[in-house]
Amino acid sequence: MTLPKLMNRYLSDLPETAYQAQAPRQPSAPYWLLANLPLGKDLGLPEHTLTGDAGARLWSGACLPTDAEPVALAYAGHQFGMAVPQLGDGRALIIGQLMHADGDWRDLQLKGSGPTAFSRRGDGLAALGPVLREYLVSEAMHALGIATTRSLAALGSGESIAREFGPEPGAILVRVARSHLRFGSFEYFAHRGDEAALKRLADTAIAWHFPTLQRVPAPLRYQQLLSALVDQTAGLISEWMRVGFIHGVLNTDNMSIAGETLDYGPCAFMDGYRHDQVYSAVDRGGRYAYNQQPPIGQWNLTRLAECLLPLLDDDQTQAIDTAEAILDEYSQRFQQHHERALLRKIGLLSDTTDQRRMAVELSNQLLALMHTQACDFTMTFRLLGEHPPSEPAQIERLKWWFNHDPAVDDWIAAYTQALSAAAISEPERQAQMATANPLYIARNHQIEAAIDAARQGNLKPAERLIRVLRTPYTEQPGAEDLAQPPALEQIVTTTFCGT
Repeated sequence: MTLPKLMNRYLSDLPETAYQAQAPRQPSAPYWLLANLPLGKDLGLPEHTLTGDAGARLWSGACLPTDAEPVALAYAGHQFGMAVPQLGDGRALIIGQLMHADGDWRDLQLKGSGPTAFSRRGDGLAALGPVLREYLVSEAMHALGIATTRSLAALGSGESIAREFGPEPGAILVRVARSHLRFGSFEYFAHRGDEAALKRLADTAIAWHFPTLQRVPAPLRYQQLLSALVDQTAGLISEWMRVGFIHGVLNTDNMSIAGETLDYGPCAFMDGYRHDQVYSAVDRGGRYAYNQQPPIGQWNLTRLAECLLPLLDDDQTQAIDTAEAILDEYSQRFQQHHERALLRKIGLLSDTTDQRRMAVELSNQLLALMHTQACDFTMTFRLLGEHPPSEPAQIERLKWWFNHDPAVDDWIAAYTQALSAAAISEPERQAQMATANPLYIARNHQIEAAIDAARQGNLKPAERLIRVLRTPYTEQPGAEDLAQPPALEQIVTTTFCGT
Protein backbone atom coordinates (compact mmCIF):
# COMPACT_ATOMS: atom_id res chain seq x y z
CA MET A 1 0.00 0.00 0.00
CA THR A 2 1.51 3.32 -1.14
CA LEU A 3 1.67 6.18 1.34
CA PRO A 4 3.35 9.58 1.28
CA LYS A 5 6.83 9.32 2.75
CA LEU A 6 6.89 9.35 6.54
CA MET A 7 9.53 11.17 8.54
CA ASN A 8 10.19 11.04 12.28
CA ARG A 9 11.58 14.32 13.54
CA TYR A 10 11.72 13.09 17.14
CA LEU A 11 14.67 10.92 16.14
CA SER A 12 16.56 13.83 14.59
CA ASP A 13 15.53 16.75 16.83
CA LEU A 14 15.40 15.34 20.37
CA PRO A 15 17.96 13.71 22.67
CA GLU A 16 18.01 9.92 22.48
CA THR A 17 16.80 9.75 26.08
CA ALA A 18 13.53 11.44 25.05
CA TYR A 19 12.08 8.31 23.44
CA GLN A 20 12.27 4.54 23.13
CA ALA A 21 11.97 2.67 19.83
CA GLN A 22 9.18 0.10 20.00
CA ALA A 23 7.30 -2.05 17.51
CA PRO A 24 3.52 -2.15 17.92
CA ARG A 25 1.74 -5.24 19.13
CA GLN A 26 0.10 -7.26 16.36
CA PRO A 27 -3.73 -7.21 16.66
CA SER A 28 -5.34 -10.50 15.71
CA ALA A 29 -8.17 -9.35 13.42
CA PRO A 30 -8.29 -5.56 12.94
CA TYR A 31 -11.45 -4.03 11.48
CA TRP A 32 -12.77 -0.53 10.79
CA LEU A 33 -14.85 1.47 13.22
CA LEU A 34 -14.54 5.03 11.85
CA ALA A 35 -12.33 6.64 9.22
CA ASN A 36 -11.79 10.39 8.84
CA LEU A 37 -11.59 10.79 5.06
CA PRO A 38 -11.46 14.64 5.05
CA LEU A 39 -8.49 14.64 7.45
CA GLY A 40 -6.85 11.89 5.42
CA LYS A 41 -7.16 14.05 2.31
CA ASP A 42 -5.53 16.98 4.15
CA LEU A 43 -2.63 14.67 5.02
CA GLY A 44 -2.21 13.59 1.39
CA LEU A 45 -3.44 10.05 2.04
CA PRO A 46 -5.12 8.18 -0.84
CA GLU A 47 -8.69 7.29 0.07
CA HIS A 48 -8.05 3.57 -0.35
CA THR A 49 -5.62 3.67 2.58
CA LEU A 50 -8.54 4.42 4.89
CA THR A 51 -10.77 1.56 3.76
CA GLY A 52 -10.64 -2.21 3.44
CA ASP A 53 -8.65 -4.94 5.12
CA ALA A 54 -5.28 -3.59 3.99
CA GLY A 55 -6.10 -0.17 5.46
CA ALA A 56 -7.22 -1.74 8.73
CA ARG A 57 -3.97 -3.69 8.97
CA LEU A 58 -1.97 -0.56 8.22
CA TRP A 59 -3.51 1.76 10.82
CA SER A 60 -3.88 -0.87 13.52
CA GLY A 61 -0.11 -1.42 13.46
CA ALA A 62 -0.36 -4.93 12.03
CA CYS A 63 1.48 -3.94 8.85
CA LEU A 64 3.24 -0.58 9.13
CA PRO A 65 4.87 1.20 6.17
CA THR A 66 8.54 0.27 5.76
CA ASP A 67 9.64 3.85 6.50
CA ALA A 68 7.72 4.03 9.81
CA GLU A 69 9.98 4.40 12.86
CA PRO A 70 7.67 3.97 15.85
CA VAL A 71 8.73 5.49 19.15
CA ALA A 72 7.21 5.94 22.60
CA LEU A 73 7.98 9.33 24.16
CA ALA A 74 9.33 9.80 27.66
CA TYR A 75 7.83 12.49 29.89
CA ALA A 76 7.09 13.21 33.52
CA GLY A 77 4.25 15.17 35.07
CA HIS A 78 2.31 16.44 38.03
CA GLN A 79 -0.76 14.22 38.44
CA PHE A 80 -3.41 15.76 40.69
CA GLY A 81 -0.69 17.98 42.12
CA MET A 82 1.81 15.20 42.82
CA ALA A 83 5.12 15.06 40.95
CA VAL A 84 5.78 11.83 39.04
CA PRO A 85 9.35 11.82 37.65
CA GLN A 86 8.64 9.28 34.90
CA LEU A 87 5.45 8.62 32.96
CA GLY A 88 5.74 8.33 29.17
CA ASP A 89 3.69 6.77 26.39
CA GLY A 90 2.51 3.58 28.01
CA ARG A 91 0.14 2.56 25.22
CA ALA A 92 0.97 4.81 22.29
CA LEU A 93 3.55 4.98 19.51
CA ILE A 94 4.35 7.82 17.15
CA ILE A 95 5.01 6.17 13.78
CA GLY A 96 6.10 9.36 12.00
CA GLN A 97 4.90 12.62 10.51
CA LEU A 98 3.11 13.68 7.35
CA MET A 99 2.75 17.18 5.93
CA HIS A 100 -0.71 18.67 6.36
CA ALA A 101 -2.36 20.80 3.68
CA ASP A 102 -1.69 23.86 5.86
CA GLY A 103 2.05 23.37 5.35
CA ASP A 104 2.81 22.10 8.87
CA TRP A 105 3.83 18.61 9.99
CA ARG A 106 1.48 16.32 11.90
CA ASP A 107 2.35 13.39 14.14
CA LEU A 108 0.62 10.10 13.48
CA GLN A 109 0.25 8.21 16.73
CA LEU A 110 -1.23 4.76 17.33
CA LYS A 111 -3.00 4.70 20.69
CA GLY A 112 -3.70 1.27 22.13
CA SER A 113 -0.83 -0.31 20.20
CA GLY A 114 0.54 -2.43 23.06
CA PRO A 115 3.01 -2.14 25.93
CA THR A 116 6.10 0.05 25.85
CA ALA A 117 9.02 0.72 28.17
CA PHE A 118 6.74 3.22 29.95
CA SER A 119 3.68 0.99 30.49
CA ARG A 120 4.21 0.61 34.25
CA ARG A 121 2.64 -2.87 34.40
CA GLY A 122 -0.24 -1.82 32.13
CA ASP A 123 -1.25 -3.86 29.07
CA GLY A 124 -0.74 -0.96 26.66
CA LEU A 125 -4.11 -1.57 25.03
CA ALA A 126 -7.21 0.55 24.54
CA ALA A 127 -10.89 -0.35 24.72
CA LEU A 128 -13.53 0.47 22.13
CA GLY A 129 -15.41 2.90 24.42
CA PRO A 130 -12.57 5.32 25.17
CA VAL A 131 -11.33 5.15 21.57
CA LEU A 132 -14.73 6.13 20.15
CA ARG A 133 -15.13 8.81 22.83
CA GLU A 134 -11.81 10.43 21.88
CA TYR A 135 -12.61 10.20 18.16
CA LEU A 136 -16.02 11.85 18.60
CA VAL A 137 -15.00 14.52 21.10
CA SER A 138 -11.73 15.53 19.44
CA GLU A 139 -13.42 15.93 16.07
CA ALA A 140 -16.27 17.84 17.72
CA MET A 141 -13.74 20.20 19.30
CA HIS A 142 -12.06 20.76 15.93
CA ALA A 143 -15.41 21.64 14.36
CA LEU A 144 -16.08 24.08 17.21
CA GLY A 145 -12.89 25.92 16.20
CA ILE A 146 -10.91 24.91 19.29
CA ALA A 147 -7.28 23.83 19.02
CA THR A 148 -7.11 20.07 19.47
CA THR A 149 -5.45 16.84 18.53
CA ARG A 150 -7.54 15.02 15.97
CA SER A 151 -8.55 11.50 15.06
CA LEU A 152 -7.74 9.93 11.70
CA ALA A 153 -9.14 6.48 12.37
CA ALA A 154 -10.66 4.18 14.98
CA LEU A 155 -10.24 0.46 14.55
CA GLY A 156 -11.25 -2.62 16.46
CA SER A 157 -8.47 -5.05 17.29
CA GLY A 158 -10.62 -8.17 17.07
CA GLU A 159 -9.75 -9.05 20.66
CA SER A 160 -11.27 -8.75 24.10
CA ILE A 161 -9.30 -6.92 26.79
CA ALA A 162 -9.70 -6.87 30.57
CA ARG A 163 -10.96 -3.69 32.20
CA GLU A 164 -12.30 -2.71 35.62
CA PHE A 165 -15.96 -3.33 34.78
CA GLY A 166 -15.35 -6.50 32.76
CA PRO A 167 -14.05 -7.46 29.31
CA GLU A 168 -14.19 -4.85 26.56
CA PRO A 169 -13.62 -5.05 22.80
CA GLY A 170 -10.08 -3.85 22.05
CA ALA A 171 -9.49 -0.86 19.77
CA ILE A 172 -6.79 1.40 18.34
CA LEU A 173 -7.03 5.14 17.73
CA VAL A 174 -4.89 6.93 15.15
CA ARG A 175 -4.30 10.33 16.74
CA VAL A 176 -3.03 13.31 14.77
CA ALA A 177 -1.24 16.21 16.47
CA ARG A 178 1.05 19.11 15.66
CA SER A 179 3.33 17.40 18.15
CA HIS A 180 3.19 15.39 21.34
CA LEU A 181 5.57 17.62 23.27
CA ARG A 182 4.06 18.34 26.69
CA PHE A 183 4.77 20.39 29.77
CA GLY A 184 5.75 17.02 31.22
CA SER A 185 8.43 16.61 28.53
CA PHE A 186 10.33 19.47 30.19
CA GLU A 187 9.69 18.03 33.64
CA TYR A 188 11.29 14.75 32.56
CA PHE A 189 14.67 16.37 31.93
CA ALA A 190 14.35 18.82 34.85
CA HIS A 191 13.92 15.88 37.24
CA ARG A 192 17.16 14.46 35.88
CA GLY A 193 19.08 17.73 36.03
CA ASP A 194 19.91 17.39 32.33
CA GLU A 195 20.20 21.03 31.29
CA ALA A 196 21.70 20.20 27.89
CA ALA A 197 18.69 18.04 27.01
CA LEU A 198 16.35 20.69 28.45
CA LYS A 199 17.88 23.34 26.18
CA ARG A 200 17.65 21.07 23.15
CA LEU A 201 14.01 20.35 23.93
CA ALA A 202 13.25 24.06 24.30
CA ASP A 203 14.97 24.84 20.99
CA THR A 204 13.02 22.04 19.32
CA ALA A 205 9.72 23.35 20.71
CA ILE A 206 10.59 26.80 19.37
CA ALA A 207 11.59 25.46 15.94
CA TRP A 208 8.42 23.39 15.63
CA HIS A 209 5.83 25.74 17.12
CA PHE A 210 7.27 29.26 17.58
CA PRO A 211 9.76 29.56 14.70
CA THR A 212 9.94 33.38 14.79
CA LEU A 213 11.65 33.09 18.19
CA GLN A 214 14.61 31.31 16.62
CA ARG A 215 16.02 34.70 15.65
CA VAL A 216 15.82 36.00 19.24
CA PRO A 217 19.05 35.67 21.25
CA ALA A 218 19.16 33.63 24.46
CA PRO A 219 18.05 33.97 27.21
CA LEU A 220 15.35 36.30 25.84
CA ARG A 221 14.33 33.52 23.43
CA TYR A 222 13.31 31.24 26.30
CA GLN A 223 11.61 34.04 28.19
CA GLN A 224 9.50 34.76 25.11
CA LEU A 225 8.76 31.04 24.76
CA LEU A 226 7.30 31.02 28.28
CA SER A 227 5.34 34.19 27.56
CA ALA A 228 3.92 32.67 24.36
CA LEU A 229 2.87 29.56 26.27
CA VAL A 230 1.17 31.70 28.92
CA ASP A 231 -0.96 33.42 26.29
CA GLN A 232 -1.60 30.19 24.38
CA THR A 233 -2.78 28.37 27.51
CA ALA A 234 -5.00 31.25 28.60
CA GLY A 235 -6.61 31.35 25.16
CA LEU A 236 -7.18 27.61 24.98
CA ILE A 237 -8.80 27.34 28.41
CA SER A 238 -11.04 30.33 27.70
CA GLU A 239 -12.28 28.46 24.63
CA TRP A 240 -13.06 25.40 26.75
CA MET A 241 -15.06 27.64 29.06
CA ARG A 242 -16.93 29.12 26.08
CA VAL A 243 -18.44 25.77 25.13
CA GLY A 244 -18.81 24.27 28.61
CA PHE A 245 -16.01 21.73 28.19
CA ILE A 246 -14.41 20.09 31.21
CA HIS A 247 -11.12 18.32 30.51
CA GLY A 248 -11.30 16.21 33.67
CA VAL A 249 -7.62 15.30 34.06
CA LEU A 250 -5.65 18.48 33.52
CA ASN A 251 -2.29 17.14 34.71
CA THR A 252 0.90 18.72 33.37
CA ASP A 253 1.53 15.68 31.16
CA ASN A 254 -1.75 16.47 29.40
CA MET A 255 -0.74 20.05 28.56
CA SER A 256 0.45 20.40 24.96
CA ILE A 257 3.33 22.68 23.98
CA ALA A 258 1.55 23.00 20.61
CA GLY A 259 -1.47 24.51 22.40
CA GLU A 260 -3.84 21.70 21.44
CA THR A 261 -6.41 20.03 23.67
CA LEU A 262 -4.68 16.76 24.51
CA ASP A 263 -5.92 13.45 25.92
CA TYR A 264 -9.69 12.97 26.00
CA GLY A 265 -10.06 10.66 28.96
CA PRO A 266 -12.87 11.44 31.44
CA CYS A 267 -13.75 14.68 29.65
CA ALA A 268 -17.29 16.01 29.22
CA PHE A 269 -19.37 18.84 27.86
CA MET A 270 -21.64 20.24 30.54
CA ASP A 271 -25.39 19.72 30.40
CA GLY A 272 -26.99 21.57 33.35
CA TYR A 273 -24.76 24.48 34.31
CA ARG A 274 -22.89 24.44 37.58
CA HIS A 275 -19.80 26.58 37.90
CA ASP A 276 -18.09 23.82 39.91
CA GLN A 277 -19.26 20.92 37.74
CA VAL A 278 -17.17 17.72 37.83
CA TYR A 279 -17.72 14.58 35.77
CA SER A 280 -14.41 12.72 36.04
CA ALA A 281 -14.51 9.68 38.33
CA VAL A 282 -10.84 10.17 39.20
CA ASP A 283 -11.27 13.83 40.19
CA ARG A 284 -12.69 13.13 43.62
CA GLY A 285 -11.70 16.48 45.12
CA GLY A 286 -12.87 18.63 42.23
CA ARG A 287 -9.34 19.82 41.42
CA TYR A 288 -10.22 20.04 37.73
CA ALA A 289 -13.81 21.26 38.03
CA TYR A 290 -15.12 23.58 35.31
CA ASN A 291 -14.36 26.78 37.25
CA GLN A 292 -10.96 25.49 38.42
CA GLN A 293 -9.57 25.09 34.91
CA PRO A 294 -8.33 28.71 34.59
CA PRO A 295 -6.27 28.71 37.83
CA ILE A 296 -5.01 25.20 37.09
CA GLY A 297 -3.71 26.52 33.78
CA GLN A 298 -1.54 28.98 35.69
CA TRP A 299 -0.48 26.30 38.21
CA ASN A 300 0.65 24.04 35.39
CA LEU A 301 2.51 26.91 33.71
CA THR A 302 4.30 27.54 36.99
CA ARG A 303 5.56 23.94 37.01
CA LEU A 304 6.79 24.44 33.46
CA ALA A 305 8.49 27.72 34.39
CA GLU A 306 10.36 25.95 37.18
CA CYS A 307 11.85 23.62 34.58
CA LEU A 308 12.89 26.54 32.36
CA LEU A 309 14.67 28.52 35.09
CA PRO A 310 18.22 27.49 34.00
CA LEU A 311 17.42 28.85 30.52
CA LEU A 312 15.78 32.12 31.62
CA ASP A 313 18.87 33.64 33.26
CA ASP A 314 22.29 32.56 34.50
CA ASP A 315 21.48 34.12 37.87
CA GLN A 316 18.89 31.97 39.62
CA THR A 317 17.36 34.84 41.60
CA GLN A 318 16.93 36.87 38.43
CA ALA A 319 15.54 33.82 36.62
CA ILE A 320 12.89 33.39 39.32
CA ASP A 321 11.97 37.09 39.18
CA THR A 322 11.68 36.90 35.39
CA ALA A 323 9.53 33.78 35.52
CA GLU A 324 7.22 35.28 38.14
CA ALA A 325 6.78 38.45 36.09
CA ILE A 326 5.80 36.41 33.02
CA LEU A 327 3.46 34.16 34.99
CA ASP A 328 1.79 37.22 36.52
CA GLU A 329 0.56 38.08 33.01
CA TYR A 330 -1.61 34.96 32.90
CA SER A 331 -4.62 36.28 34.84
CA GLN A 332 -4.95 39.37 32.69
CA ARG A 333 -4.50 37.45 29.46
CA PHE A 334 -7.06 34.84 30.48
CA GLN A 335 -9.50 37.56 31.47
CA GLN A 336 -9.10 39.25 28.10
CA HIS A 337 -9.73 36.03 26.20
CA HIS A 338 -12.57 34.95 28.47
CA GLU A 339 -14.38 38.29 28.51
CA ARG A 340 -14.32 38.50 24.73
CA ALA A 341 -15.78 34.98 24.54
CA LEU A 342 -18.52 35.88 27.05
CA LEU A 343 -19.47 39.02 25.14
CA ARG A 344 -19.69 37.07 21.89
CA LYS A 345 -21.91 34.54 23.64
CA ILE A 346 -24.49 37.20 24.58
CA GLY A 347 -24.01 39.26 21.40
CA LEU A 348 -22.67 42.32 23.20
CA LEU A 349 -19.19 42.89 21.82
CA SER A 350 -18.40 46.55 22.30
CA ASP A 351 -15.39 48.83 21.94
CA THR A 352 -16.09 51.19 24.83
CA THR A 353 -14.81 50.41 28.32
CA ASP A 354 -18.06 51.21 30.15
CA GLN A 355 -20.21 49.17 27.79
CA ARG A 356 -17.77 46.28 27.94
CA ARG A 357 -17.80 46.36 31.74
CA MET A 358 -21.61 46.33 31.75
CA ALA A 359 -21.66 43.44 29.27
CA VAL A 360 -19.28 41.38 31.42
CA GLU A 361 -21.46 42.04 34.46
CA LEU A 362 -24.54 40.93 32.52
CA SER A 363 -22.73 37.76 31.41
CA ASN A 364 -21.82 36.90 34.98
CA GLN A 365 -25.37 37.60 36.17
CA LEU A 366 -26.69 35.27 33.47
CA LEU A 367 -24.29 32.51 34.53
CA ALA A 368 -25.41 32.95 38.13
CA LEU A 369 -29.04 32.53 37.06
CA MET A 370 -28.09 29.44 35.07
CA HIS A 371 -26.25 27.99 38.06
CA THR A 372 -29.22 28.57 40.38
CA GLN A 373 -31.67 26.89 38.01
CA ALA A 374 -29.24 24.29 36.57
CA CYS A 375 -30.12 25.47 33.06
CA ASP A 376 -28.58 23.59 30.17
CA PHE A 377 -25.39 25.47 29.27
CA THR A 378 -25.57 25.07 25.50
CA MET A 379 -29.31 25.51 25.01
CA THR A 380 -29.55 28.61 27.22
CA PHE A 381 -27.37 30.64 24.89
CA ARG A 382 -29.03 29.25 21.75
CA LEU A 383 -32.45 30.16 23.17
CA LEU A 384 -31.24 33.65 24.04
CA GLY A 385 -30.05 34.20 20.47
CA GLU A 386 -33.14 33.00 18.62
CA HIS A 387 -35.47 36.00 19.02
CA PRO A 388 -35.27 39.67 20.09
CA PRO A 389 -35.07 39.81 23.90
CA SER A 390 -37.69 42.56 24.05
CA GLU A 391 -40.25 40.46 22.14
CA PRO A 392 -43.09 39.47 24.53
CA ALA A 393 -43.08 35.85 23.38
CA GLN A 394 -39.32 35.64 23.91
CA ILE A 395 -39.62 37.13 27.38
CA GLU A 396 -42.14 34.42 28.25
CA ARG A 397 -39.85 31.72 26.84
CA LEU A 398 -36.95 32.97 28.96
CA LYS A 399 -39.10 33.20 32.09
CA TRP A 400 -40.22 29.60 31.59
CA TRP A 401 -36.64 28.47 30.87
CA PHE A 402 -35.44 30.00 34.15
CA ASN A 403 -38.35 28.52 36.13
CA HIS A 404 -39.89 31.98 36.58
CA ASP A 405 -37.02 33.14 38.76
CA PRO A 406 -37.93 36.77 39.61
CA ALA A 407 -34.36 37.87 38.85
CA VAL A 408 -34.77 37.02 35.17
CA ASP A 409 -37.13 39.98 34.58
CA ASP A 410 -34.52 42.46 35.75
CA TRP A 411 -31.82 40.73 33.74
CA ILE A 412 -33.82 40.83 30.48
CA ALA A 413 -34.55 44.53 31.00
CA ALA A 414 -30.90 45.35 31.71
CA TYR A 415 -29.75 43.25 28.74
CA THR A 416 -32.18 44.96 26.36
CA GLN A 417 -31.05 48.36 27.61
CA ALA A 418 -27.37 47.45 27.17
CA LEU A 419 -27.98 46.35 23.57
CA SER A 420 -29.68 49.66 22.85
CA ALA A 421 -26.90 51.70 24.50
CA ALA A 422 -24.26 49.84 22.46
CA ALA A 423 -26.32 50.38 19.27
CA ILE A 424 -26.16 46.68 18.44
CA SER A 425 -28.85 45.74 15.94
CA GLU A 426 -30.80 42.50 16.25
CA PRO A 427 -29.23 40.94 13.11
CA GLU A 428 -25.77 41.88 14.43
CA ARG A 429 -26.52 40.38 17.85
CA GLN A 430 -27.82 37.14 16.38
CA ALA A 431 -24.85 36.87 14.01
CA GLN A 432 -22.39 37.30 16.91
CA MET A 433 -24.18 34.71 19.00
CA ALA A 434 -24.54 32.21 16.17
CA THR A 435 -20.75 31.94 15.78
CA ALA A 436 -20.06 31.68 19.52
CA ASN A 437 -22.80 29.29 20.65
CA PRO A 438 -23.01 25.80 19.15
CA LEU A 439 -26.30 24.02 18.70
CA TYR A 440 -24.69 20.57 18.76
CA ILE A 441 -22.06 19.37 21.21
CA ALA A 442 -20.76 15.87 21.95
CA ARG A 443 -23.16 15.23 24.82
CA ASN A 444 -22.33 12.47 27.29
CA HIS A 445 -25.54 10.51 26.82
CA GLN A 446 -25.28 10.59 23.04
CA ILE A 447 -21.67 9.38 23.14
CA GLU A 448 -22.61 6.55 25.49
CA ALA A 449 -25.51 5.52 23.24
CA ALA A 450 -23.19 5.48 20.22
CA ILE A 451 -20.62 3.39 22.12
CA ASP A 452 -23.25 0.91 23.35
CA ALA A 453 -24.48 0.45 19.77
CA ALA A 454 -20.92 0.02 18.48
CA ARG A 455 -20.28 -2.73 21.03
CA GLN A 456 -23.15 -4.58 19.36
CA GLY A 457 -21.66 -4.02 15.92
CA ASN A 458 -23.89 -1.06 14.99
CA LEU A 459 -21.82 1.96 13.99
CA LYS A 460 -24.68 3.99 12.49
CA PRO A 461 -25.30 6.09 15.67
CA ALA A 462 -21.60 7.01 15.87
CA GLU A 463 -21.49 7.83 12.14
CA ARG A 464 -24.60 9.99 12.42
CA LEU A 465 -23.31 11.77 15.50
CA ILE A 466 -19.95 12.64 13.95
CA ARG A 467 -21.68 13.83 10.76
CA VAL A 468 -23.82 16.30 12.74
CA LEU A 469 -20.98 17.40 15.02
CA ARG A 470 -18.94 18.50 11.99
CA THR A 471 -21.20 21.58 11.58
CA PRO A 472 -22.09 22.41 15.19
CA TYR A 473 -23.25 26.01 14.74
CA THR A 474 -25.80 25.34 11.98
CA GLU A 475 -29.24 23.80 12.41
CA GLN A 476 -29.51 20.52 10.53
CA PRO A 477 -32.91 19.11 9.51
CA GLY A 478 -33.52 15.71 11.06
CA ALA A 479 -30.97 16.24 13.84
CA GLU A 480 -33.31 17.88 16.34
CA ASP A 481 -32.82 15.07 18.86
CA LEU A 482 -29.04 15.61 18.89
CA ALA A 483 -29.53 19.23 19.98
CA GLN A 484 -31.59 18.27 23.02
CA PRO A 485 -30.33 17.98 26.60
CA PRO A 486 -30.65 14.55 28.16
CA ALA A 487 -33.89 13.44 29.73
CA LEU A 488 -33.66 12.79 33.45
CA GLU A 489 -33.04 9.06 32.93
CA GLN A 490 -30.36 9.77 30.29
CA ILE A 491 -28.14 12.03 32.39
CA VAL A 492 -24.54 10.81 32.63
CA THR A 493 -23.07 12.02 35.91
CA THR A 494 -19.66 10.31 35.81
CA THR A 495 -17.04 9.79 33.11
CA PHE A 496 -14.07 7.43 33.29
CA CYS A 497 -10.47 7.17 32.14
CA GLY A 498 -9.76 4.57 29.49
CA THR A 499 -6.86 2.88 31.28
